[in-house]
Amino acid sequence: MTNEPEAAVPADDWAEAYHSPDFQRLRSRLRRFVFPMTALFLAWYALYVLLADYAHGFMSQKVAGNITVGLIFGLLQFVSTFVITALYVRYADRELDPIAEELRDGLEGRTR
Repeated sequence: MTNEPEAAVPADDWAEAYHSPDFQRLRSRLRRFVFPMTALFLAWYALYVLLADYAHGFMSQKVAGNITVGLIFGLLQFVSTFVITALYVRYADRELDPIAEELRDGLEGRTR
């Protein structure tokens, strides 16, 4: 819940904005990033889980000292999360935010 007063935008304006080509383009661009990236991450995670469960010999191989392949794969799960976040921020800044700002300005401009 926010402390900001709600904008007095009629429901008709929201419906019009939803069906506008700009909003549909925004949704399409968001999906173009989110769905493939989600599938890629889930496949990467599933590979990690399957290797941990069925490839004990491979995952327990020592790389250096007590560092194993499994430990490296586990840490790479965290790294991949940060990489995906950075990629999304960059993608949103270039592809999504300009369209969203245009839509917002158009909607807010009607109430002023």
